[in-house]
Amino acid sequence: MLKKGYIYILLTTLIFSSMEVILKMTGGIFHPLQITALRFFIGGLVLIPFAVRILRQNHITLQGKDILCFAGLGFLGMFLSMNLYQMAVQETKASVVGVLFSSNPIFVTILAFFLLREPIRKHHVLALLLDIIGIVVIIDPLHNTLSPLGIALSLGAPLLFAFYGVFGKRSCARFGGVVVTCMSFLLGSAEMFLMMGITHIPAVAQSAQQAGLGNLFANIPFFSGITLSVLPLFLFICIVNTGIGFACYFKAMEMTSAHETSLVFFFKPIIAPLFALAIL
Repeated sequence: MLKKGYIYILLTTLIFSSMEVILKMTGGIFHPLQITALRFFIGGLVLIPFAVRILRQNHITLQGKDILCFAGLGFLGMFLSMNLYQMAVQETKASVVGVLFSSNPIFVTILAFFLLREPIRKHHVLALLLDIIGIVVIIDPLHNTLSPLGIALSLGAPLLFAFYGVFGKRSCARFGGVVVTCMSFLLGSAEMFLMMGITHIPAVAQSAQQAGLGNLFANIPFFSGITLSVLPLFLFICIVNTGIGFACYFKAMEMTSAHETSLVFFFKPIIAPLFALAIL
């Protein structure tokens, strides 16, 4: 079981590491919050048949409290974490945001200790110290002018994503990783669609523009930019990068510990540039 869990960690790492490269290939034609909502929605739709089969095989019927739990996970992982991530990119360098998001293992290890009672061992502490040193070296704060708000947002995003992963592990024990992924995606994207609709209210759009956030939170499009030429990349982002990637993430969480699954974010900063070098 443990070895199979490591296979899922490897698959998740490879899939997640290709995300920025594939998004770059779309040429930035999508609004960042638009592509976030659509990829989680379509990824969730693709997983529905598999989730239904798992629920039937295990004779599980979802209750109202289960739906609320999945909605909470979607709110943490999709609505809050991903939106903070996009706002961070607006405030500071995308490379800095990407590196700081990879501080996720630090938060996961701490939260898993307090919420899941997973032990913190000496080699975990050593790995986290190396992670912190690596982040500081890559960002090079002494020679970079960094936005305090951008840094705060960049750290808030992985913190919320860590909560999403740790709380999601609890649900995985009962429902399985695919069901947790599917339901949190669908409900999280529904919350994002609601927010996108609100940005079309004239007063809201005007307030966002006055606050200097018009590009991000005013009149967010729903389906513009989806053409036949970009459709293959769009579907790859939705189905592979998002649906299959997160399903593997929670299957890894299901079969290993939370801090072992967070290894994904140790290796992503190494593998992602290699993908960029090879493909772009």
